[in-house]
Amino acid sequence: MIQSRVPSRLLFFVSTIAAVSAACAAPPEPAPSSPTPGLKAFVGARILDGTGGPVIERGVLVVRDGKVEAIGAEGTVTTPPDAERLNVGGRTITAGLINAHGHVNDVRGLKADPSFYTEDHVRDQLQLYARYGVTTVFSLGGDGEAGFRARDQQDTPGLDRARIFVGGRIVTAGTPQEAAQQVTEVAQSRANLVKIRVDDNLGTTPKMPEPVFRAVIEESHKHGLPVAAHMYYLDDAKALLRSGVDFLAHSVRDQDVDDELIALLKERNICYCPTLMREVSTFVYETRPDFFDDPFFVRYTDAAVLNALEEPAYQQRMRESKSAQQYKIALETAKRNLKKLSDAGVRIAMGTDTGPAARFQGYFEHRELELMVEAGLTPMQALVSATGGAARCMQVDSQLGTLQPGKWADFVVLASNPLDDIKNTRTIESVWVAGHQLPDGN
Repeated sequence: MIQSRVPSRLLFFVSTIAAVSAACAAPPEPAPSSPTPGLKAFVGARILDGTGGPVIERGVLVVRDGKVEAIGAEGTVTTPPDAERLNVGGRTITAGLINAHGHVNDVRGLKADPSFYTEDHVRDQLQLYARYGVTTVFSLGGDGEAGFRARDQQDTPGLDRARIFVGGRIVTAGTPQEAAQQVTEVAQSRANLVKIRVDDNLGTTPKMPEPVFRAVIEESHKHGLPVAAHMYYLDDAKALLRSGVDFLAHSVRDQDVDDELIALLKERNICYCPTLMREVSTFVYETRPDFFDDPFFVRYTDAAVLNALEEPAYQQRMRESKSAQQYKIALETAKRNLKKLSDAGVRIAMGTDTGPAARFQGYFEHRELELMVEAGLTPMQALVSATGGAARCMQVDSQLGTLQPGKWADFVVLASNPLDDIKNTRTIESVWVAGHQLPDGN
């Protein structure tokens, strides 16, 4: 039997070619690795970072351990291969809203009771704010230990609610000596600021005299604490600014602002907080408000509270209230003043005075933005007043207010662009605090 043989030199040649070919082939794809815990990349959204700068289209937001690691347009930011990748194409990401004048307090439904002020109740209110995209609240007075503890426990990536900063006890002194004593007590409580009221409630109550609020401001500054003032009248706003107040916590509502007030505000770069929805809350329940039919509002609202506000007797009392009708007029003055001050370059911080009965936490902040735009601000101006602008006004901008590297990743994912229509801030798909997605509560 004859066997065919391949020459050994040919076998060597073939085997050499095969070895070279194998060596030149592309290396095998590495097996996909598991995402690193706490590392996420949000890809494809329009991003409004809270600075008021250019919109980032088709953006990338990288979050690591609760803080922003990188942000920018696709192609300018490297997405870590071990990041959990979340496709948010077609959505808009905004920095979380900051309410520069709210209240986390002892109100449930339409009733206030000191016994309500518990850690659970404080957490419930902060979770409610957060569900509406309000990720930070400055509670301007009336705060107890539960609020302070919530403030002290919030610098963590596992945070499941809005952040809170507290004013503690509202200073209500009647003499300069009492003012010094009360301010010292507030400082010892470790409050973030001091709150005073300089208002006569449309002539129905005594107003804090100027020597007293001067003493409050002087003593507060000795303790390194800023002072926020509740006020109504133009003349009081000027007197407070001359005395060194640090924050006007409401609108001037008795008359149109003038150049002197503008100069006083700009001299020390003091911020102005319109709280337009505070005026609305005083008269809106004289009839059934249109927002009672807004699914975004009703979603987290107690039906029993709405039923009580629709009682004919309640509505009649509001229609007959002289103060309610006066505040209705004051709202229009407040809106004119907001536009004039904004145009003059005065810094604006969004606030609502939510927390008291029938001032709905979380939802009223969106209505506030709508009223600010109605007053003549652009949607971008309104949003900045509720994000980076508010953070700068309240001196927390090193960590909050804008989506920038090193800051807490507090943001909201919206289905629609609020620059097209400010009402689109209500198209919330998800809320993230410290890079952690919050449950929607339903």
